[in-house]
Amino acid sequence: MSRAVSRLRSSLALLVGAALVAPLTLVGADQAAAAEYSVTALEFTVRAGDRSCTLDADLYRPAGVDARHPAPAVLATNGFGGGKSDGTTDALGRAFASRGYVSLVYSGLGFGKSGCLITLDDPAVDGKAASGLIDFLAGTRAADDGTEADYVVSDGPGDPRVGMIGGSYGGAVQLATASADRRVDALVPLVTWNDLAYALAPNATGARHGVSSDTPGVFKWQWTNGFYLIGEGQPLLVPSLDPSRFNHLTCLHFSTPACDTVRLLNSGRFPAGSTRQMLTYARSVSPVSYLADVQAPTLLVQGQADSLFNLNEATATYRALLARGTTTKMIWQAWGHSGGHAPGELDLATGNLDTSYVGQRILAWFDRYLHLDTGTDTGPAFAYYRDWASGYGTADALPDASRTLYLSGDGALVDERSQVASGSRRYTNGPLPTSHSESSLAGLIGLSDPAPYDTKGTHLGWTSAPLTAPVDVVGAPKATLKVRSPATERVQGSGDAADKLVLFAKVYDVAPDGTQELVNRLVAPVRVPDVTRPFTVELPGIVHRYETGHRLRFVIAGSDTAYFGNRGLRPVTVVSAPQDTGVLELPVAR
Repeated sequence: MSRAVSRLRSSLALLVGAALVAPLTLVGADQAAAAEYSVTALEFTVRAGDRSCTLDADLYRPAGVDARHPAPAVLATNGFGGGKSDGTTDALGRAFASRGYVSLVYSGLGFGKSGCLITLDDPAVDGKAASGLIDFLAGTRAADDGTEADYVVSDGPGDPRVGMIGGSYGGAVQLATASADRRVDALVPLVTWNDLAYALAPNATGARHGVSSDTPGVFKWQWTNGFYLIGEGQPLLVPSLDPSRFNHLTCLHFSTPACDTVRLLNSGRFPAGSTRQMLTYARSVSPVSYLADVQAPTLLVQGQADSLFNLNEATATYRALLARGTTTKMIWQAWGHSGGHAPGELDLATGNLDTSYVGQRILAWFDRYLHLDTGTDTGPAFAYYRDWASGYGTADALPDASRTLYLSGDGALVDERSQVASGSRRYTNGPLPTSHSESSLAGLIGLSDPAPYDTKGTHLGWTSAPLTAPVDVVGAPKATLKVRSPATERVQGSGDAADKLVLFAKVYDVAPDGTQELVNRLVAPVRVPDVTRPFTVELPGIVHRYETGHRLRFVIAGSDTAYFGNRGLRPVTVVSAPQDTGVLELPVAR
């Protein structure tokens, strides 16, 4: 093997072993518990879409569970790039088998030793494949070697009592499966997406479909190409792949529409026809398109430190499920794909499923909906991690109280419209990115990440007076803006969405000594639909206390290193007057 290939394989392995696969390090009980269950490797040939695919699985059967003493089942699969033995997925099997559940964990299609292409948790493919495993748990089909399961609690003929759990890629597949198979009884999707169109190319304005709009957003090139590299690099990670894992030379291991989507995003151009096709495909494999068919009680867990799938994604899923009448609760924990682990949070490597807040909530969810213990308290409708209190706050609903601030023409962020000074301010983007929020993959491959910054002349900021009392923001801030950009106005009707103005909105916490924090390094990329009209930006949700003496600073910038930016130089002017100025709204917890 050449040194170049060896280095590439090492880099891919680092990515797969890190938080990309889902930063959920479940390890069940200790080694003494190994005698409490048996583990059997199984293969299943399932029909998925227009292909037959082999699924590689492990069955964890608790001691004493048989046809006369059946138990509920838990089904789980891997995050992107992992497999049934990746240290996270197999740990889920151990964790629940040691607690008396029949656990079936498997490598998702296109990963580990399972066959077929990567189709991004398509309900008609990945969801259908998982449904075949539910048939096994129901006792209506056998594994390829003839192994049968007649020891799972049944809710009726061919209907096993089964829950699903997993993170990231292993989270969305739960919703995909439940939308097509009503036999699923409980879901716990962690750190997953609502709409891949938003996750891969977010546009934080004009949302019409969950979190995203009909205008393609701003390409999140670092995260997207990192995942694409993992998918296409499978031959270096898993030798002797099943032939069904190959597509063609220009798209090795993804379905063709998935490859076409990545190529379009990397092209930097968004012609109308191709863009509609891309948006339609991305949404077709996303929960936003099929949540109306999900009936299984769902406990959503999303990470506050997550620039890949931010809190807004879970919020959109939560609201959609509630609207269709599905039993749903939501927890915002500290960690996500971008790190953020906090002491005492869910991390079963330290054996804290029974002692961590999120772990206890998961166990209670399955007690209620798999063991049918109606006396189990499944907790409040909404909970969120507060780093200033080292614990969780709870509420019956998402906070709707807000604090309104106004963008003054002199660069101040003021409490009253009457305090707004008239004025005009201007910035322009550079030929290269001049603002930095994050290096998305830096922590995953052991690189340092510079602190966020904005280069003078390429951004505008508005700063509040020092706070006289703490302000606890819980949720997604919103900003209503109007900008002037003659260079954009001349071309924004070209039919290519890439000719529309791109900007990035964010809120800093500025300490008394002048140092500033961009909370979880989150920004709101915007492709402005029309620079002649006002528009509202929904920033990523946060949970953050702005302390007494600190100041809030709202910024719009012309670029960001983690995203594609404007095509050409685009000067932008913002005009403020008391009767007509931008507004920042902060969701404040009471």
